[in-house]
Amino acid sequence: MTNRDYYEILGVPKNASAEDIKAAFRKLARQYHPDVSKEANAEEKFKEINEAYGVLSDTEKRRRYDQFGRQGLGDMGGVNMHDYTMDFNDLVEELFGSFGFGFGGSSGARSRRPRRGRDLQVQTVLKFEEAVFGVEKTIEVTRNEICGTCRGSGAEPGTSPQRCQTCGGRGEVRQVRQTIFGSMMQSGPCPTCGGRGEVISTPCHTCRGQGLERKTIKKVVPIPAGVDTGTQIRLAGEGEPGALGGPQGNLYLVVSVQPHKFFKRRENDILLNLDINVAQAVLGAEVEVPTVDGKGEKLSIPAGTQPGKVFTLKARGVPYLRKSGRGDQRIIVNVEIPSKLTKEQRDLFEKLAPTLGTTVKPKEKGFLDWLNETLGG
Repeated sequence: MTNRDYYEILGVPKNASAEDIKAAFRKLARQYHPDVSKEANAEEKFKEINEAYGVLSDTEKRRRYDQFGRQGLGDMGGVNMHDYTMDFNDLVEELFGSFGFGFGGSSGARSRRPRRGRDLQVQTVLKFEEAVFGVEKTIEVTRNEICGTCRGSGAEPGTSPQRCQTCGGRGEVRQVRQTIFGSMMQSGPCPTCGGRGEVISTPCHTCRGQGLERKTIKKVVPIPAGVDTGTQIRLAGEGEPGALGGPQGNLYLVVSVQPHKFFKRRENDILLNLDINVAQAVLGAEVEVPTVDGKGEKLSIPAGTQPGKVFTLKARGVPYLRKSGRGDQRIIVNVEIPSKLTKEQRDLFEKLAPTLGTTVKPKEKGFLDWLNETLGG
């Protein structure tokens, strides 16, 4: 299997929506399906497309792939038909269903199979410190739940759904259709029961026959230390109920982190810009710098410190999300030039100036170039 980028394989940008990814997959799968395509390498391309879609269509796999590449998938990677069986059946139906070839994948038959519930997504906003050290957040989510009155049957208590007389409970009807190949048998959802195979004569007064009712629930979610903007936390089985006994979908909590007044984050390091005055830079000093832990840390500024000098406080950064330990706090020193001087300060600088000379020295690289190299780009 190729090592090409999954987004490149499907021909979509990295910020593509789930709908765009699915549409790209279906288009390419129709083009390269081995039973349709006449290209010599169609089967390999089809497998490649399947592998890419299997990762990018799964929210958790996509997040790990975006963050760590293929290595981040571990044993989650590879072709896994289970990830997109329903979409593949849809594809086969699109390719062959209209010709009545009997692939067993008609929309009526599919609608009667247990189906996994829809995934849900909610947003939560964290303070900078909450993202660093973790926090418990109470979230609200509005979702469908099994109706408490009819327990999901859709029928008023004391009554039961009846078998559909039109389709005999199969959920689909068949009709002969004239095509360019002659008369073909085609299956479709039953127009009477909508593919359910049952008809509800007395709908439940709570859910009006849907078997579901809309509720807003609150959940307390523990958020681990080290999350960042864009991190998704999966709450298994907290999405929409499945159809016909299918499993419940998942709920994804998407994190957004508020900026801090002076701390910045770079992966697991915390950056702090620190202004010192000319005397501290020239003569050296001991200063106290703030840390995200909430207490100051002593830092020795050596004599002759230049603007852009970076000091490191080990293990004072952001905890790693999936392993022990923390990043560092990196302090970038800026020498602050006073814009206003007292008469005494000006007299002192005027006495000092002749001793420093007047020669200027052009530099090969600027301050920003040097700073980017120091911080790794």
